[in-house]
Amino acid sequence: MASNLSAFTQTRRPDLVLVSKIEIWTRGNCRKKKSRTVQLMANLGLEGVSEELRKLADGNLDLAPERRKVREAFKEIQLGIDFCLFKASCTGLRMKESYEVNSRGLEIFTKSWIPEKLPIKAIICFCHGYGDTCTFFVEGIARKLASSGFGVFAMDYPGFGLSEGLHGFIPSFDRLVDDVAEHYSNIKENPEYRSLPSFLFGQSMGGAVALKMHLKQPHAWDGAVLVAPMCKILIGMAKLFPRGKLVPQKDFAEMAFKDVNKRKMTKYNVVAYKSKPRLRTAVELLRTTQDFENHLEEVSLPLLILHGEADVITDPSVSKTLYEKARSSDKKFHLYKDAWHSLLEGESDEMIFQVLDDIISWLDEHSVITRTH
Repeated sequence: MASNLSAFTQTRRPDLVLVSKIEIWTRGNCRKKKSRTVQLMANLGLEGVSEELRKLADGNLDLAPERRKVREAFKEIQLGIDFCLFKASCTGLRMKESYEVNSRGLEIFTKSWIPEKLPIKAIICFCHGYGDTCTFFVEGIARKLASSGFGVFAMDYPGFGLSEGLHGFIPSFDRLVDDVAEHYSNIKENPEYRSLPSFLFGQSMGGAVALKMHLKQPHAWDGAVLVAPMCKILIGMAKLFPRGKLVPQKDFAEMAFKDVNKRKMTKYNVVAYKSKPRLRTAVELLRTTQDFENHLEEVSLPLLILHGEADVITDPSVSKTLYEKARSSDKKFHLYKDAWHSLLEGESDEMIFQVLDDIISWLDEHSVITRTH
């Protein structure tokens, strides 16, 4: 990358190497010194990016190889944006990225953040939201959790982020959950982590993934953190053209990110799925949330549910219903006044750190409880 903005905007597309297997290890202090280029780019938005990079980001990202090229080209720029969790201290972490082929033959992108200088209190298995990836805002959340002593593991679902599959396409929500459960079960069987408490962490649609995993594996997890979980949505159904993008959708960031400056940062999430939902995907999401209505009483693990009072993406009243109906004897519900959907990405810095402090306090407490039983 060129050393100044002018050179950057005039340069050709950087060499990009796509390989079928990558493994990247980063050790030590992740407070890397940002180049002047990255700092300038962060202030200008994508309009300041070179024409070649803009074309790359605006291209057809239906298939994983193109998404991987885009992420590689934007990786340094992404981590240089002025986001509070990217600027927070996170010393002594070991981070690993890899591609792993699952039992269905799909190449899945995975990432982990492990504290090196602290004993690991527990492992956290992260389930990202609809259209998202574990390579952007999740990076900041995971670093904060790992810096607090937790081993954090994440993956991109098939069809999302850097994993194989048609972008944004969920032909079967149950199959997606099985893919996630397979990956995290393999991690939990690792001798290094087998004796540690394990928690699910689900955001938005990831909350639905986490709950479905619990219902499939009712005794496998020591608790779940659900941030604005997707337990009910209102979308139309149809069965024609399942891969088509026929369901209307307003701009997600406009509805989910309360802080205007952070809303602008969503432009940098270049491999997120931002088109209208594919019809089959919409049908699967609706079917899943309808199914939850009949199974809320079966939720039995320790629960921490967090929701923004002014969320218009997922219904906070349904989170309250989940809290009330779950048969868990150990459950807590936080409703944040005037907060929107993206509690950990789109609120003020103060609110983001407040929510994270609530999460870490709960995880600390339940890690100790699990170890002493």
